[in-house]
Amino acid sequence: MWPIKLLFVVLFLFVLISLFQALNIMRKEQTTVSMSQFIGRRLIYSAVLLILIILAMAFGLITPNPRPY
Repeated sequence: MWPIKLLFVVLFLFVLISLFQALNIMRKEQTTVSMSQFIGRRLIYSAVLLILIILAMAFGLITPNPRPY
């Protein structure tokens, strides 16, 4: 069970890293790298992460928290 959660954490870190890379590119005035490259990469990582979470819940690898009330 913990390897799937480790995969989620690693993918989430990739999302954060690409977000901060795009922020760094946005702060610079003259760059040769496009900011949309990092934003697109973040979007792909986020979509993969969301699909993996949904599949893990569907196959019973992880369980969501019960209702709070």
